[in-house]
Amino acid sequence: MNRQVHPIEAESYSILRSRVDLSHMPPFSRAVAERVIHASADLDYATDLVIDDAAVAAAVEALANGAPIITDVAMVASGITARRTLCRISDPITTRLARSAGITRSAAAVRLAHSDAGPGAVWVVGCAPTALEEIIARRVRPALVIGLPVGFVGAAESKAALRDSGLPQVSNISEKGGSAVAAAAVNALLYGPDGTGVTSDADDTSAAGAVE
Repeated sequence: MNRQVHPIEAESYSILRSRVDLSHMPPFSRAVAERVIHASADLDYATDLVIDDAAVAAAVEALANGAPIITDVAMVASGITARRTLCRISDPITTRLARSAGITRSAAAVRLAHSDAGPGAVWVVGCAPTALEEIIARRVRPALVIGLPVGFVGAAESKAALRDSGLPQVSNISEKGGSAVAAAAVNALLYGPDGTGVTSDADDTSAAGAVE
């Protein structure tokens, strides 16, 4: 992938770096933090994010080798611009599974996606704490879990559970998060520290297209 950085984006990053210095972070962790801040215009993420540095670097290599990206909702999938993704939230089978198992659609979507993709995927949660809880419970053996769900009910708790689980992760401490910042974190791994792209053209090796 060879990505051209737009002048407005370059200027935005220049302003960001004049306001917060993240140069002490490893390159890919810094890329994640800066792109999350860039997507949200929220400098508090500089101290709110919790990033597993070694796992993030390993996930970059996994993505370059075609690891699938699985998202909890279509809004996250639509924000990941450099790769195809797998999202089962809108699948009719997901609705039926949720009803029969007495779980949320987001949790059901995780179960179905795990059956499709197996271990080694990058999981991205930007909306549903129940999806993150299901990822932890399923023991999915991920390359990385980006857990940034938003909300006052269960979001902070699910992210704390992710950190306690020992899974390779990117999360944040507070209730904030959301689809845009979760997608931004993935894009940081795909675009690389300089924003131009570091992975191979492995789009067609990921599990499936996003379900809208």
